[in-house]
Amino acid sequence: MDQAEKRDLREKKKPLAGFTLIEIMVVVMIIGMLSALVGVAVIDRFEKAKRQAAKAQISNFMSALDNYYLDNSRYPTTEQGLKALVQKPGSSPQPPNYPLNGYLNSQSIPLDKWGGEYIYFCPGANNQPFTIESYGADGMAGGEDKNADIQSWNLGGN
Repeated sequence: MDQAEKRDLREKKKPLAGFTLIEIMVVVMIIGMLSALVGVAVIDRFEKAKRQAAKAQISNFMSALDNYYLDNSRYPTTEQGLKALVQKPGSSPQPPNYPLNGYLNSQSIPLDKWGGEYIYFCPGANNQPFTIESYGADGMAGGEDKNADIQSWNLGGN
């Protein structure tokens, strides 16, 4: 056997380069597990950001309601609601010093970050003059964690 034939024989016996199906599946599983961990962290941060934005919006409403009170010596009634901040109420008691453009830089009351309406009561809970609430992610009263309600009298909590 000459040198060329020996070399050809050695090359034929070399295993083919590449990955086995098992190796590929292990890599895919590892990538999937890492993606799941990162995804949960991102979703959690997104929910926290929504809650913070809803709290900021409630604070904005509270400031506008305080301005309403300073101008009119009373807060809007429950029936007049937050809409009284963007449109002069038509029902009694009429605000005597309502500004031309209302109390918010908006034509309507925005929805909360989950697409629900903010709830307004006057008088409010916990001996407060008013209460503004968002029912959170589930859109229902009560709940825990991301579903917990956000109330104007408890903005530091949850």
